[in-house]
Amino acid sequence: MCRAKGIRAYRREPLSDERAFVLADHTARASEYASYLVMRELDETAAGGPIGARLAAWRLRRGLTRNDLASRTGLELDYVAGLETGGEWVDRRGRLAALAAALRLDVADLTGQPYPPRGEKHAAVRAVAFHLRRRVAHPHPDTAAGLPLDELAERTRVAAQAGAAGEEHTLALALPELIEDSDHAVVTDSPPGREEAVQLRVQVHVLGAGLLRRLGYKDLAWMLLHRACPGTLESLPVLVEEVRLLIDLGLPEYALARAERAEDAGADWQVAALTAVAQAMAGRRPEAEQFLATAAERATNARESSLVVAARAVVAAEYGDAGEAADHARAANQTALGGAHRCGLLLVAAAAEARQGRADQAAARLVEADAVAPMRLRLDPFARDLVAVLVDRTTVHAAAVRDLAERAGLR
Repeated sequence: MCRAKGIRAYRREPLSDERAFVLADHTARASEYASYLVMRELDETAAGGPIGARLAAWRLRRGLTRNDLASRTGLELDYVAGLETGGEWVDRRGRLAALAAALRLDVADLTGQPYPPRGEKHAAVRAVAFHLRRRVAHPHPDTAAGLPLDELAERTRVAAQAGAAGEEHTLALALPELIEDSDHAVVTDSPPGREEAVQLRVQVHVLGAGLLRRLGYKDLAWMLLHRACPGTLESLPVLVEEVRLLIDLGLPEYALARAERAEDAGADWQVAALTAVAQAMAGRRPEAEQFLATAAERATNARESSLVVAARAVVAAEYGDAGEAADHARAANQTALGGAHRCGLLLVAAAAEARQGRADQAAARLVEADAVAPMRLRLDPFARDLVAVLVDRTTVHAAAVRDLAERAGLR
């Protein structure tokens, strides 16, 4: 009784300045420690793990419940919970953008890009960002004689082939010197050859921006595109790459606005296909289907037609129709595609198979994609998320998927 009375009496007494300071200090320390735990979790998940782990860490940091996040995004609570516990994965751009927007983040904060290097080749590809950043910071080349224009054209063609094949390492090694040489060519070439020099410079800068986008250096990619052809009319290749970049940034409405400018610069099948993907991200399937039809009409060869079919698979996947996405992926003529696009198509097929509960078939598609363009696959955030889930689901290809996960830094 006395003890209880003493406690009540103590509680009625005003806090001394010393006691108030101690309590405030403990409260501040607890708050700091809680922040430290969250930031440590963010640091750990930023090391290349699945999107769901970073999602959980950021949600806690924002002080939101899973119900709050589901309400803000319009996603099912079970899906959000599955993401955070590792039972679900992100395979739709619109969902990734919705989650990032709800948490007031850039999509890269959820994907974890750029990923920590795994192996010498990945480190070399990552290092190209440093060289290109330095080039952007010093945009004025000297007037010393550079490469002959025909040699520059040949080296640019080889780099473009590497990009189309998904050979990120080969492309990365070529880019810094190519960008410097293309800058020289524009400055030093006489008027008869300057137009070709400008076109080559644009092509090289677009190749560089594409690699930076895939690595996760999206701000640097944007800067590189803006220095591709300063003082001239907007180039179609630059606008197309800007549309891709805005899609990857989770900004479909901005991508659509850029696509309209690309239409004015010289519409082609790529513009229509990318517009369809952006429309699908924005939740407008009828408009997406219309642009897919336009893309099919504009396709002029087997490769372009196959890429339009691949875009159909992406649009179907964006709407959550895994069966249709798988059908389109099977219908595409893979032999007409380069390694980069074939890798992307196989990833869509893998995700569609996994959504239908066919983990072994999904794993087989991922292993095939890794054989075609390994670095391209391991840099893709959707591929990494799918690999992390399939590690514990596949039986036939379990060893291969575990190996892929280790090489991607997911284990």
